[in-house]
Amino acid sequence: MRLLACGDPMLERLPASLLSVWLLAAAPGAAADLILTGGRIWTGDTERPWAEAVAVEGDRIVAVGAAAHVATLAGPDSRVLELDGSFVAPGFIDNHTHFDRAGALILGVNLLDVAGGESLTRRVGEASARVPAGTWLVGGDWGAYEAWGQGSTGAGTAATTFEPDRSLVDPPAVRNPVLLSKWDRSLYLANAPALEHAALSCDDAGVECDAEDRTTGRLTPAAAERVRAVIPEKSMELRLAEAAAALERLRRFGVTTIHDITRPAQMAVFQELLRRGELTVRVYARPTLDRWQELAALGIRHGFGNEWLKIGGLKGFVDGIMGNSSARFYEPYLTSGERGSWRTMMQPWGNMETLLVGADAAGHWPQVHAIGDEAIDHLLDLYERVIRTNGERDRRLRIIHTQVIRGPEVAERMASMGIVAEVQPYHCIDDMRWMEERIGARARWAYAFKTLEDAGVRLSFGSDWPGTNASWYPANPVLGIYAAVTRQTLGGEPAGGWFPEERVSVDTALRAYTVHNAWAAGEEAIKGSLEPGKLADLVVLDRSPFEVEPAELRHLRVLLTMVGGEIVHRAAEPDTAPDDSQTR
Repeated sequence: MRLLACGDPMLERLPASLLSVWLLAAAPGAAADLILTGGRIWTGDTERPWAEAVAVEGDRIVAVGAAAHVATLAGPDSRVLELDGSFVAPGFIDNHTHFDRAGALILGVNLLDVAGGESLTRRVGEASARVPAGTWLVGGDWGAYEAWGQGSTGAGTAATTFEPDRSLVDPPAVRNPVLLSKWDRSLYLANAPALEHAALSCDDAGVECDAEDRTTGRLTPAAAERVRAVIPEKSMELRLAEAAAALERLRRFGVTTIHDITRPAQMAVFQELLRRGELTVRVYARPTLDRWQELAALGIRHGFGNEWLKIGGLKGFVDGIMGNSSARFYEPYLTSGERGSWRTMMQPWGNMETLLVGADAAGHWPQVHAIGDEAIDHLLDLYERVIRTNGERDRRLRIIHTQVIRGPEVAERMASMGIVAEVQPYHCIDDMRWMEERIGARARWAYAFKTLEDAGVRLSFGSDWPGTNASWYPANPVLGIYAAVTRQTLGGEPAGGWFPEERVSVDTALRAYTVHNAWAAGEEAIKGSLEPGKLADLVVLDRSPFEVEPAELRHLRVLLTMVGGEIVHRAAEPDTAPDDSQTR
């Protein structure tokens, strides 16, 4: 890609085309600020899916179509970006992020793939060097991939064995108190400064000591709670630093909007970033469903805010997650004999219905987590009651994750009700490592993307970045597209894909990351496709996903990310294939 000034001879060689051009009504003689041309442009508009050039003025698209026609909008101060055959699409919209947790893991310590002392010491030391002295390093979740290897397709060993002591964390973090957790939260590890802050010694219950009465740093969950009690609130400066790290990651991977599960403290961070002009991703912020009365008391309904930061749907929770076998099923897990659990919002029984009906009546759009087959069916029952109680209107309800349905009849029911399936394709290629071991034949209907699509359910794609205590889910939409199209691990297993009948097309995956996500948020008038009048949010890839082999999708690179007409990321040259590992 290269920028050309107006009048450059290259402009004279722009190809003519029979493609139509559609223009935003503008004052006579108005010139575009920027023209992108010479690439393969997928607009997302079903009537005009392909174009040769896009013109941008301010933060809006003013023309899309044939290169020769769009070039007529060039003025003396216009910039022309020659794409050299690269691929342009609407900016990626991620339907599900935990932005604050992602920033904390990127800047802090992430141990999901760690199961040995050398790597743990190195990671803690690297994190200590990134944060100010005195900053607490917490979490980590070591050993998540010890029992079931990262990128594997089948069962591993049932037990994890790595139990570190503080000799591994005292030397690399002398400037920082440390409280690390094992992935299943059965064991914790504190360094000397953390133990000192909490005044814990061998005399205290849950504090392990060696034969010479020296603390090993290993703590029970109850003892770890005493350490948590002395950890101070994060400063705004630290939260902003974490946010900067997370924003850089999103820019690098072409993400221009996130549907974020936003806690109150993080909302303050987003507002401060917006005030400073440092917010480089648009935020559809989703508080939890139990806050609907507080919002209603302030007169806040769905969509309150602006094009950068607004209140979106309210997130509820029906059941647990597959990572710790707490998603709710009709039949027990093969591994535990349990059926999973209902979440706190479901208690006492009937509470979720009260929350949903009240929030919906107050003008909010409930968007509720349901993973197991019984949980999904129960949520559909609840949604039916909401519609019956409050009447038909535009509400765009979602089932968040929609991971394991009973079969095609559930997809058909969702379609008939107009329910959006908010799914995260990377779950499929990570979770396959233990899915069949846990639920057996029911895995056939796990991540049933094609079944949902064929039934007429609107698919919405995202990441769940950065994941859970059991898994790392990358922010890179290219990897999500790869997962949906191939249903293979990043290493290409299994051959043909896991339950390949549930693979979807590249076009479906792109729409689920753009057009459908804009619709699901009620923002289809301003984003999701490249059309005149819409926000100039777009991404440039090095190659067209329509023209590479499915196995190559994961290697597509983001060359440029634009938000509101501003280029917020440009890949360095030469660049390598995208990497969204948890360690970077």
